[in-house]
Amino acid sequence: MATQSDMPGHGRKVAVYGASGHTGRFMVAELMRRGFAPLAIGRDSAKMAKSGFQAIGIPIRTACIDDAASLDRAVAGAAAVINCAGPFLDTADAVAAAALRARIHYLDVTAEQASAQATFDKFGGAAGEAGVVLIPAMGFYGGFADLLATAAMGNWDSADEIRIGIALDSWRPTRGTRITGERNTARRLVIEEGRFVPLAQAASPEFWDFPEPFGRQDVSEVPLSEVQVIARHLSVARLRTYLNNTPLRDLRDDTTPPPVAADESGRSSQTFLVDVVVRNGSRVRRAIARGRDIYAFTAPLVVEAVERILDGRAGGSGALAPGEAFDATGFLNALAPEYLMFELEADGRKKPEAERGF
Repeated sequence: MATQSDMPGHGRKVAVYGASGHTGRFMVAELMRRGFAPLAIGRDSAKMAKSGFQAIGIPIRTACIDDAASLDRAVAGAAAVINCAGPFLDTADAVAAAALRARIHYLDVTAEQASAQATFDKFGGAAGEAGVVLIPAMGFYGGFADLLATAAMGNWDSADEIRIGIALDSWRPTRGTRITGERNTARRLVIEEGRFVPLAQAASPEFWDFPEPFGRQDVSEVPLSEVQVIARHLSVARLRTYLNNTPLRDLRDDTTPPPVAADESGRSSQTFLVDVVVRNGSRVRRAIARGRDIYAFTAPLVVEAVERILDGRAGGSGALAPGEAFDATGFLNALAPEYLMFELEADGRKKPEAERGF
């Protein structure tokens, strides 16, 4: 696998496609905080000129997804590209192809199942041949649940069931989230008897007993890209994902405003809790993570992955799921306590090897 030291001239340059968007700005800030040199790329030259990046010494570049040459120029000199520009059904193919032409690593933050699967299927072989890492769905929805499920599963070879419960105290969606929701009309998939099946249209009301501070919540089944990434490397007979209904009501309300910064970092006050339960017969293992602002949290999640890829700590090359590419428990602990509170439980008891970010 190509590492940073194998790429003379690339240094610590990392391109961010969609840099002027809400998540993209968090990504650029996190790259700078960790000592990387971001390259800010966008589709709209006027918007990029007004972004303020140049004023703080960040180069800006413009590239359109239907112009391969512009994409090639935009990612030139980078060691990796992070795609934050949704809908990913429209952008992932073009940006991943540009990354492979440049023989650099590619990551995106798609929650779209069809996009994640298409990236795996279309580019996995070429990424392996190029010796680069390609990870779709490295964001809060997708890769985060995969890392938690991998950590909870531990040394088990397979599981009868993985249940993922996500609780948000609210959801103020970005414009990009709304556009992606309108674009993504594909039938959602779950795993049943070890294979992908469409989610039943009429699901009965469900409840999830989350740890505090959420407690019991009414939830709906909302499978996202974590289904595809988990299926890449974990053997599980049944996989289900649930989201509490409070943020879904926010998301469905056209009058819900976009996120508002609650501190100098730009993070909103939104809080989240992800509860992953893995069952094998009568034995149960559990991973619990708490944090703040799903958009802001995606940045350290992805940049931690980039850093591990560039310093040679990724497990191989090609198209990989996060839990396949990295030591899941070590990865999650690296985000604690600044970005994450994380714990593992086995049969109701906290595992002694888990470092809790409290």
